[in-house]
Amino acid sequence: MFDLRAHTHLLVVAGSRAYGLHRPGSDVDVKGFAVPPRSWLLGFLHRFEQVDNVAGIAVFADVLSEAEQAVVRDTKLEGSVYGLAKFVRLAADANPHMLDALFCRDAEVRLCTPVGAALRDARDLFLSQRCRDSFGGYARAQLKRIRTHRRWLLTPPTDAPRRADFDLPEHSLMPREQLNAAQAAIRKQLDRWELDLDGLGKADSQRVRDEVTRVLGEQLAHDRYVVAGRAIGLDDNFVDLMDRERRYRAARAEFQQHQRWLRERNADRAALEAAHGYDTKHAAHLVRLLRMALEIVRTGEVHVWRGDLDGDELQAIRAGAWTYDALEAWAEATATQLNAEARDCPLPRRPDLEALEALTVRLTEEALS
Repeated sequence: MFDLRAHTHLLVVAGSRAYGLHRPGSDVDVKGFAVPPRSWLLGFLHRFEQVDNVAGIAVFADVLSEAEQAVVRDTKLEGSVYGLAKFVRLAADANPHMLDALFCRDAEVRLCTPVGAALRDARDLFLSQRCRDSFGGYARAQLKRIRTHRRWLLTPPTDAPRRADFDLPEHSLMPREQLNAAQAAIRKQLDRWELDLDGLGKADSQRVRDEVTRVLGEQLAHDRYVVAGRAIGLDDNFVDLMDRERRYRAARAEFQQHQRWLRERNADRAALEAAHGYDTKHAAHLVRLLRMALEIVRTGEVHVWRGDLDGDELQAIRAGAWTYDALEAWAEATATQLNAEARDCPLPRRPDLEALEALTVRLTEEALS
């Protein structure tokens, strides 16, 4: 591995500390980008996309503030440093973490060369209507985790699912090879039904898929897995058996996820969930993400620092000020509002990729020189 510290051009403090929502002992998380040596770009033996292991990120501990270094000594420094090309690619797709690094305050910047400063100066090039989908997508992921953990809190699975629960014999009646081949055939059929939207980019394609799902509604009520099995000529009884096998495996996987969650979850996080009936820290992030999405589609501006905007309210939400039902209602109403206001968004549908390509080439050449 090359000297990561010497080749890093931007490093910022990210996460709760960038949002102004941290507490004295909050973890320290960093984000940044590096340009590897010329041989790593021109040769074939080595490739660099990112470093995110604790040992690799530890080389940046001394650029932190004294307060941050004190926290790191008691815990560890976490984060990711990306290759410039991957950083630009993710930012062009409106990845919230990359945009946070580009739009955070100067006060959160811990390392910045002229190359890093040039990318931050060009940050408006990355803004597009994709922000609605990316920030909204991250918010939906937070809500999904909240719902899953709440379900586990209210009705925790007590026993591992049994095959008999799905009307299956103790041992599968079909050879594993046959089962895997049939499942692969069904997945292939499902893939054929997927819209080919790769040319639109991740955010735009997700928007189209969401709209198609909304429009079709009742027409998609049938289980697509069963319909796909029939479409490739499989017997209904065979498809039904496969479907029960599939649901059994999914239930077993969720049970294992629940067990892992019980073993690994943070004690403070567990206390929040026990006190309020849901993960209020996830809730604060959900609210922040949707509000940032609204701000971006309305004004074309990214407000990473929340301290002087809604920081106090977000801290209150984290402390349990909102009930779970209030959070669900707010999330649904705000997602609807976001979709409506996105139609008048002043930003382009997608960023100018050719301009970003030229910028990436220029900054790479500057870094190598």
